[in-house]
Amino acid sequence: MILVTGGTGLVGSHLLYKLVSTNKKVRAIYRNEQKLNDVKHVFSCYTENHISLFETIEWIKADILDIPSLTEAFQGISYVYHCAALVTFEPNRYHQLRKVNIEGTANVVNFCISNNIKKLCYVSSVATLGNTLNKEPITEETVWNPENDNNVYAITKYGAEMEVWRATQEGLDAVIVNPGVILGAGMWNDGSGSLFKKAHKGFTFYSSGTVALVSVEDVVLIMMALLKSDIKNERFVLVAENWTYKKFLQVLAKSVNKTPPEKLAPSWLLQILWRLDWLKYSLTGKPRKLTKQLSNSLSTEKYYSNEKIKSTLNFEFQPVGQTISKVGNLYLKQV
Repeated sequence: MILVTGGTGLVGSHLLYKLVSTNKKVRAIYRNEQKLNDVKHVFSCYTENHISLFETIEWIKADILDIPSLTEAFQGISYVYHCAALVTFEPNRYHQLRKVNIEGTANVVNFCISNNIKKLCYVSSVATLGNTLNKEPITEETVWNPENDNNVYAITKYGAEMEVWRATQEGLDAVIVNPGVILGAGMWNDGSGSLFKKAHKGFTFYSSGTVALVSVEDVVLIMMALLKSDIKNERFVLVAENWTYKKFLQVLAKSVNKTPPEKLAPSWLLQILWRLDWLKYSLTGKPRKLTKQLSNSLSTEKYYSNEKIKSTLNFEFQPVGQTISKVGNLYLKQV
């Protein structure tokens, strides 16, 4: 049997659909019953038969920070996809991020070791990869630099990776995938889905940086291929294409029938805006929307190489424009 943590998230829910639609026996973790409706919503993007497929999943209420519930979740499991994570860039939530992303991952890999799991696939992020000089492509070998002004999410995902690598030294077979921004349908209030919602309201500005993009369907197909392969103890960058933010936001706007943004937000303006955002948080306690690290990344050009995964699996990614158009159409139908 296969266990999926984070089954109610974007990657987890699309992964669950692909697994059960190929008749795999699956158990999935959830924490909030309302989130199960999100999974049904994702399944409905693929088929009208979504309820019967959803009901083939063995759901178990558990938390990766709760040892007794994990003990039950791991009974009879052979393979694990670890998709559960807290995704936020708010500096004040650093300790919560450490708890979920690092301690939670340590719990998962420890259970994998003690239960003789055959293989683990861990979903990380390109945020854990280092930087290169002169805009050279970033690869799986690009070294993380702890001295950089890394955002809190990246720091904790890197720490989580260290737990996975530690487990491989203790005998666990594992693979790590490092996706860019994952584009997928069905969840419009969180993650990349919320970008389609924001695009529908209208973007005024774009920034001068670049963004690494990939379809959730490609991420899921690669994860499944890696888990059933003989490949172990390696990582893979999952990026279909590197786009400028201008191109990304313009294509995003067109996908939901809105006017594309035409005004550049210069880096100096972003520097002012993140300081104002910090001041608002200090005075009101409202969640941060623009941090120092995020404003810097919006004006930074980075290019990620996907050559390793393409050559290893002979894989061809879906064109990003095609993915955005498809997801945008589904957004307009579902909202």
